[in-house]
Amino acid sequence: MTAAPRTVGPGAWRLRRLPVCASTEIELERWLARRGGGPGPGEVPLAVLARRQRHGRGQQGRHWHSPVGGVWLSAALPWPERPSAALGLAVAVGLALEFEALGLQPRIKWPNDLLLQGRKFAGVLPRLRLRGSAVRWAQVGIGVNGVNRVPAGAIALVEALGGPARRHPEARPRRLERRVLRALDWARLHAACGDSVRRLAEVRLLASPEGVHHLGAVWQVDGLGVDGALCLRRGGLTTRLQRRF
Repeated sequence: MTAAPRTVGPGAWRLRRLPVCASTEIELERWLARRGGGPGPGEVPLAVLARRQRHGRGQQGRHWHSPVGGVWLSAALPWPERPSAALGLAVAVGLALEFEALGLQPRIKWPNDLLLQGRKFAGVLPRLRLRGSAVRWAQVGIGVNGVNRVPAGAIALVEALGGPARRHPEARPRRLERRVLRALDWARLHAACGDSVRRLAEVRLLASPEGVHHLGAVWQVDGLGVDGALCLRRGGLTTRLQRRF
């Protein structure tokens, strides 16, 4: 596996904590509207965290199960105007490094999920705020299962670590929250390292031997683009599935 840069300690953050909300994304948007936008260069990142969400949303507006015991947050980060790293890949790699430090082997399921033992334990929803073609700031929604109950097909970190929460404090929300914030710091610090981030994501990419169904045919995964695209091949043909960020 490609050698990874050392994980970084948590930087300064402005945090807002809520016991419950409809959606941390809605709360973050309200906060940004009141302050007139997201953090610029040199400013600290912002995040809204909730103990639980009533109407958390994942990819394509799907419901995200968000009970007490996980980490549910939406963050706004300073981001370069012309980044070379894809936001979603950088965040996914930052998260993977944090959980590898616990002896786990997370895999990135393109475009938005992280898996442990073949089951979903974290989701990332990246979005860039633009003015013309220049980035103003980055926004990221993250959900991570810690000690909470999970739906079928998902896994909580405590289960992946092999036991009850009292024996694995790293799975509890406050410890887990610090890892998520460190992952976001890592992504921010590596926004200008596009090819390095791509390589680190690529070796952690979940690639099914059955391939990917696209346009009525089965394609094999051929890696990732610096822009976060999934590169596919079929015989002598190649194509790319584009993620927005």
